[in-house]
Amino acid sequence: MIELILMQRVDKLGQMGELVKVKPGYARNHLIPTGKAIRANKDNLARFERERAQLEAQNIKRRGEAERTAERVAGLSIVIIRQAGESGALYGSVSTRDIADGCKASGLSVDREQVMLGQPIKSVGLTTVQVALHPEVAIPVVVNVARSPEEAEKQARGERVEAEDEAEAASLEAELAAELAAGQAEGA
Repeated sequence: MIELILMQRVDKLGQMGELVKVKPGYARNHLIPTGKAIRANKDNLARFERERAQLEAQNIKRRGEAERTAERVAGLSIVIIRQAGESGALYGSVSTRDIADGCKASGLSVDREQVMLGQPIKSVGLTTVQVALHPEVAIPVVVNVARSPEEAEKQARGERVEAEDEAEAASLEAELAAELAAGQAEGA
């Protein structure tokens, strides 16, 4: 385990200025290169204490900007068009990169690392995803995955798309049954 000083809040780890122990790979590959933490030694502890007020002021400024952005884009909804089977299962999945690209197209500049997606989206429908604008500010984004723009509009209005497909299939089956019955009546 390696001891680090957190330079900003990190989810499930700690607040700015805390001394934490993490596995070497997590420190070496993520926390240190992204500037979220520095190694805990005498020089770095002294440097952090000297710069603490400035770092906290920068953090407050960035959080304020993130909160203003969150207010500006509240209720953001993006549409992603994908090919899918009859049951609504996607051929592939919608990933964090797809959601980040959709957000950029809607005017919200985010990286895929900021999209908090527990698991890939693998079916047609509406899904709410959290986007972290700052370690302390996250906004919900509605992701509307559809086969066509028309289907996306129906889903956005709250209509069930599969129900219409099922009703259409049932009416086709009824027509076929009527034609078969008429054909058998003529033949008899």
